[in-house]
Amino acid sequence: MTVADAIKTRKSVRSWLDTPVQPEVLRQLMEQVRLAPSARNDQEWRFVLVTDPETRRGLSDAARGQKFVAEAPVVVVACAETDRRLMSCGHLSFLVDVAIALDHLTLAAVEMGLGTCWVGAFDAQKARDVLGIPAEIEVIMLMPLGYPRDDSAEPKRRLDYDTIVKNERW
Repeated sequence: MTVADAIKTRKSVRSWLDTPVQPEVLRQLMEQVRLAPSARNDQEWRFVLVTDPETRRGLSDAARGQKFVAEAPVVVVACAETDRRLMSCGHLSFLVDVAIALDHLTLAAVEMGLGTCWVGAFDAQKARDVLGIPAEIEVIMLMPLGYPRDDSAEPKRRLDYDTIVKNERW
């Protein structure tokens, strides 16, 4: 599979096979994530891999009761151990860096036959409480992970090229 294939076939998965993701597969996946670039090479991202069913239910509750979160065999909880440094453009570097790492995760997952879903609709404090995450660690995103029940590719609805791309000037 090429990177272009992974980009074209990646989709948000909310229905999972009842098949565990083996520890060696998770290790291989997270090794790909570990190689993501980051501002100043700070690598502030941290990840909690949750496979315990009761803990996943707690994360589902934190995610406004979204059941598919608990139904995934793994929930990746993306965090950051950060000094909250602003890049010179004015953006927090850890938020950009965690997003880059998670995008690596989504594309590597597709290559491995896995599916993911970005979940930003959650209460970070509840997730922190469920996982015992210290107050100084930022909780950024939940990403359920597993083998999709339906692995068919769906056409993506996207804005056309000329709407999103400007040449030389706005």
